[in-house]
Parts: sequence; structure tokens; C-alpha cells
Amino acid sequence: MVPSEKRSRSIKSWPADERPREKLLARGSEHLSDAELLAVLLPTGGRNVNAIERGRALLTRFGSLRALLGASPRSLAAAPGLGPARVALVCAVGEIARRAVERRVAPHAPLRTSAEVYRHCGARMAALRKEQFHVLLLDGKNRLIKDVRISEGSLTASLVHPREVFVPVIEESAAAIILVHNHPSGDPTPSAEDIAITERLRKVGDLMGVSVLDHVVIGEGRYVSFADEGIF
Repeated sequence: MVPSEKRSRSIKSWPADERPREKLLARGSEHLSDAELLAVLLPTGGRNVNAIERGRALLTRFGSLRALLGASPRSLAAAPGLGPARVALVCAVGEIARRAVERRVAPHAPLRTSAEVYRHCGARMAALRKEQFHVLLLDGKNRLIKDVRISEGSLTASLVHPREVFVPVIEESAAAIILVHNHPSGDPTPSAEDIAITERLRKVGDLMGVSVLDHVVIGEGRYVSFADEGIF
């Protein structure tokens, strides 16, 4: 914790072992607070504000480090002190972090379990601030053909219409699909609307000879699989 009397002083005037960059190099990044890590990433503050204070202000504005790194360029640009270069830097770091923890499945690789689905898209979708509904198109051996985004916004029957879901299924000659969407609240518990939409899509799939294998709801660090939970 930085003493209160030092908070408005330039970080350059602090003892070396208290400066975020020097502290990171000497002790490791795990010993820095979120605000200190942001101070290393964005090393200058502003008028009467040092980099750590700027980091705290950003965390307060966005609510958490995850939310900050998942924010859109437009949202970041509205934050005081973030010009185009800093916005681009924060977006790039967020994307690097998501790619590092996410094991995206390459086309034609099999998706056999809900855990594999979560590894494929969990980190990316958990960071979204709006709901997105995706369909994973699979061939007859459950190998991924394509990951298709169907809609963005609150999940409703009007946004997730069978026509929008099954057009790419027909175009790609998919034999089966897995439904995936996120809950920005962080709680992946399926809603009544989630269950109703899933049942509707399953019935259409049955008529078309296309298996709806699962519906995976992504939350904050966890997920719910309809197949695993026996909701189907």
C-alpha cells in the first residue's frame, strides 16, 4: 500500500522499491496491485495525478481489471486521460491475455466435451459486456467447421430466430451444432428464456436432421452445460 502522503507526488520521487516498475523487476509482477500493474502499462498520469492514481480511477470507472481489459475502444476513449495510443495499448493487452488463456479450436479439430467448448471461447466471451449468441458448426465426427456469431444483445426469441441459426448450418453442410452464449452478469445459470430458445432450436434441428448437442452458457470463470446438467 502506498502511503497517503506520497499519492500525489511524482512516482519518480518515491523510493526505488516502491515504484511499480522497479518493484515488478525486483519482486515479480504477482506482488503488484491492479493499480500498480496499470501504472507500469500506462506510466504517466496527468495533471496532479500520478500513474497509480490514474490506474485506480480506471478500475473504479470500469469496476474491475477484467472489465477494463474487455472494454470496447469507444468506452475506453471516453475515460479521462486515455488517448488513441493508450486505448489501443489497453485493447491489445486485453486481447493478448484472452488469447493466452483461451485454447481456440482450429477448424476440423473435434469438440467432444463442454470443457473443450469452454476452452475454445470461454475467456473471450466472458469478457464481453453484451450478450452474444454463437453457433459452433460441426461435421459428422464433431469436428469444428466454423464458429458463427448469430446475434448480440439480450437473448430473446426475436434475436435468436431459427432461420438465423440454421442458414449457416445449411451453407456449411453441418451435421450437428453446439449453442454458446455469455451472461455479462457473470452468473451462467440458464434463464427461462435460454431454456425456451434452446428447446425451440432443438425441435427445428430434429426436423432438419441436425443434432443440437449442447448449449453452453459462459459466466465469470465458470459455465453451465445443458447436456452436462441434463437440461436437455
